[in-house]
Amino acid sequence: MLSPKQIVEALDKYIIGQDEAKRTVAIALRNRYRRSRLSDEMKEEVIPKNIIMAGPTGVGKTEIARRLAKLVDAPFVKVEATKFTEVGYVGRDVDSMIRDLVEASVRLVKSKWEEKVRVQATAAAEQRIIDILAGSPRHEREEADQQLSNLQKLFGMFGNQKSTEVATVSEEEKAQKRFRREQIARDLADGKLEDRNIEIEVTEQNTGNDQMIAMGIDINMNEMFGGLLPKRTKKRKTTVKEARRILENEEADKLIDMDEVIREAVDKAEQDGIVFIDEIDKIAASGAGHGPDVSREGVQRDILPIVEGSVVNTKYGPVRTNYMLFIAAGAFHVARINDLIPELQGRFPISVKLNALTLEDYKRILTAPQNAIIKQYTALLEADNIHIEFTDDALNEIAAACFNANETSENIGARRLHTIVENVLEDISFNASGDYEMLTVTIDKTYVLEHISGKKNENVNKYII
Repeated sequence: MLSPKQIVEALDKYIIGQDEAKRTVAIALRNRYRRSRLSDEMKEEVIPKNIIMAGPTGVGKTEIARRLAKLVDAPFVKVEATKFTEVGYVGRDVDSMIRDLVEASVRLVKSKWEEKVRVQATAAAEQRIIDILAGSPRHEREEADQQLSNLQKLFGMFGNQKSTEVATVSEEEKAQKRFRREQIARDLADGKLEDRNIEIEVTEQNTGNDQMIAMGIDINMNEMFGGLLPKRTKKRKTTVKEARRILENEEADKLIDMDEVIREAVDKAEQDGIVFIDEIDKIAASGAGHGPDVSREGVQRDILPIVEGSVVNTKYGPVRTNYMLFIAAGAFHVARINDLIPELQGRFPISVKLNALTLEDYKRILTAPQNAIIKQYTALLEADNIHIEFTDDALNEIAAACFNANETSENIGARRLHTIVENVLEDISFNASGDYEMLTVTIDKTYVLEHISGKKNENVNKYII
């Protein structure tokens, strides 16, 4: 487990500034590790200290929470407080944020289990491909027999009939088939068959009804009948390369014990889950509400038991929210943190203010982070054989244009940098086609001024999203 200093250093690779917020979340994350070292009796008493972040848009609130979850491989979900409505209104109920978190946890744990069985799944998938190419799909006959057996159990038919009859095969035919399979296996291993088209039979996924899923209802009829109903399949034509990927996933699903995955995922969500509630200031009533605003306080009261600690029913069973870490965030331009109901304020004991970005911050955001904007655009254009280089004065001019635009109009933070850089590189991006050798293009201050109009009375509306 990383120390608070190491957590801050890891966040510094992606987020510029906001040192106070980084320190706060680093301590909260480390406290989870400290809690895990306590006795069971004491562990029950220690609950996470939830955090509320206040600061303008585009300064890194969401990014801090997202990167924090990635550092410790914790289930993470981001929700908008404005998407929820009070009980009795049409909209999402607050329990859905916990259901989403558990789903994220299941995906996270399942991906780890898939890596454990990847070797076996790959071998099984290749055998299925060899069966198809050799004209002897044994797995289809075996599955057909199994499905017939399941139907017989379901409807009380316990006959001894089989779905297929085994034909007598001579030793010579067996040797020929064996030789053919070995030849196909060698060609497959050498990559000679990757672009060959084959027809595979894949299991249809249960997508469910969108409206029912939105309400947290996800019914799988096959699960209700204990897996007795045959799974629906469909034939699909694809290349061997794509078929390998599809069949690997199917074989991995067969090797994974989903009951164990779900048990581990629910425990991970309860103990390590992070819920990021954005735009919480939009449900803070700054005065007497009228019309739709009357539901704001109701939404707060619905969120309150989730944050306090309660049990939410999900399709994976009941899930406790007592030890989940909740991070709320909002710009709080109009409303204040004190406008939230007192009970909800009390459940977010740690308050952090994030500062607006400075001119120097904008310049560092362009180049310093591992996912810096300039690095992204450089990589994109190199795909078309164009290598771009920015001079220092060009970066200064882009940062100054962003800072001035945010100061003289709506402050949208670092997001405006994408708009300005996109305008600067518009001509190059449009004309790049990759039909020539690698070409180096230097972007200097003059080029930037030509494309964003560096006059004093500049019209900044062009950069307003």
